Amino acid sequence: MAVSLAGTRISAVALPWFVLVTTGSATQTGLVAFCEMAPYVVVKAFTGPLVDRIGPRAVSWTTDLASATAAAAVPLFHALDLLSFPLLLTLVALIGAARGPGDLAKEVMVPEAAERSRVALERAAGISGVTERLASTVGPAAGGALVAVLGPMPGLVVNAGCFALGSLIIGVAMPRGMGHAVDETPAQTGETEPGYWQRFGEGFTFLRGDPLLLTVIVMVGVTNLLDAGFSSVLVPVWARESGNGPAALGLLGSVMGAAAVAGSLIAALAAQRLPRRMVFFAGFLLAGAPRFLILASGAPMGAVLAVFAVSGFGAGFVNPVLSAVLFERVPRRMLGRVNALGDSLAWAGIPLGGLIAGAAVAAVGLTPVLLVGGAGYFLTTNLAGLRPEWREMDQVRGRGVAKPRSEETADGVRPTGTKLPT
Repeated sequence: MAVSLAGTRISAVALPWFVLVTTGSATQTGLVAFCEMAPYVVVKAFTGPLVDRIGPRAVSWTTDLASATAAAAVPLFHALDLLSFPLLLTLVALIGAARGPGDLAKEVMVPEAAERSRVALERAAGISGVTERLASTVGPAAGGALVAVLGPMPGLVVNAGCFALGSLIIGVAMPRGMGHAVDETPAQTGETEPGYWQRFGEGFTFLRGDPLLLTVIVMVGVTNLLDAGFSSVLVPVWARESGNGPAALGLLGSVMGAAAVAGSLIAALAAQRLPRRMVFFAGFLLAGAPRFLILASGAPMGAVLAVFAVSGFGAGFVNPVLSAVLFERVPRRMLGRVNALGDSLAWAGIPLGGLIAGAAVAAVGLTPVLLVGGAGYFLTTNLAGLRPEWREMDQVRGRGVAKPRSEETADGVRPTGTKLPT
């Protein structure tokens, strides 16, 4: 996870900057973000049953290899002076289409990793969050430095290398049986193995019948849309207009990531004692609107860094708490399909975030868009917290050390779940 995510974070600095400086268009920068994330969301939504069927290990290493190939083609065609804008959009779409199933497969393996290690699910979710935050710290710093010194193309080469290395690690080091579903086989039950669409429908039915999960998806979907526009368009435009340049992109991402690592570490160590609902919404309060407002204020770089550090610290608590709740609610045998649907619905706004932000900046300028985005973030997270479903977040707690498969519940499925991105 660390290797693949670090490469993705480097690309998240290098690719928008490349488009912005070569085209000068915030709209085209947002279009590139759309072409990566739209296939990511759509393909991820429909690969959940396949991950449950063939196992996440095989899906992970093959899709990472495909991502590496598509990512390496961008600097190659650029060096050959063959990289037109339509070709760039096509390659970016291929990267997104391969990344979706790859990220899903890695997330699905987290509960079994906890089980094999005899670690509480809440702590495992915290460790996974720390890994993600560390990648978010190292990646932007490396990406910003590479872009500032050598230009954006070396960052994309590193991204391709990270995908290839991640594929090698999963393919060689992971146990071959890792992550396979815990369903009884048709031979054991005497039943016909369910087909793809039946598996897909089971995941949709489960998700539709859980009010807490649906509320989470709606809220996170809105915040993800706002975050996508913020990171892919608003921050690069701010860096250019303020004169801080691409190095500021990496510095802001690294400061926020480092603070998020600290928050995630605390969440991992104290997860079982934390009041989930209070910590979750306090984290969102710090992580959301302040970032938009500080950039809109025209404050000096030191103040911006301080606010991003506070926001990162708050963000570090969000995913570990949310992941632990979700790991407890979704049956292991349905983990891939429910996680795929939930993630895809929560990420549905991400492809539109860059498009909307780019068009809005072109129409009214950067500062009004930042102010509206900050207000929208604040209202979304606070109004959602008033709904009664959130009380269930504190009612379901982990059971300490993750149980081995021989200690499943009476219906043959141990409660587990999946993470939604924030």
